[in-house]
Amino acid sequence: MKKYLIFFFIFFFNINVQSSSNQKIINHLENINSLQFKFTQRIDNNNIEKGECIILYPKKIFCKYHDIYNKILVSNGKSLIINSDKIKNYYRYPLDKTPLNFILDKKFLISKMNEAEDDKNYPFYYVFNFEYEKNLIKVFFDKESLDLMGWETKDIYQNLIQTFLSDININIDVEEKIFSIQKYIN
Repeated sequence: MKKYLIFFFIFFFNINVQSSSNQKIINHLENINSLQFKFTQRIDNNNIEKGECIILYPKKIFCKYHDIYNKILVSNGKSLIINSDKIKNYYRYPLDKTPLNFILDKKFLISKMNEAEDDKNYPFYYVFNFEYEKNLIKVFFDKESLDLMGWETKDIYQNLIQTFLSDININIDVEEKIFSIQKYIN
């Protein structure tokens, strides 16, 4: 009988700790309308790109890469544009066909947080794995600040993309016009 009681308390304690951290992250996310941050992005362990981004929920992002090609990534909530001096024309994708569609959707993240378990293999982050429409998405949150710290996805070419955030500012004032994709089309 003692074994069952001990097992029950350990199991119950783990569920409460798990749901407590999830709920804290959910509460934190609910209060965020915009983010500004620097990022480091690793693509298939070969390429490393760096830059700065602004996210305006829901589903808007503007990123300026620190490279010689002046790469820009921008979403108006429906389309995603990638443009740079390296290419002669821009790339345009429907946002809902990219994994960023989920990362930029705070309501989606919150809904998945309600049912997700923290991946215990990461000592410094809460890491949650979501699968949606055959996309595996890992989302990282800082254990102290509960801030979004990054994500891992596959792009449309099946390259593994790891993005890590730093110098995060929350609820900054954002001008909507930076998300106007017409400004970034050649």
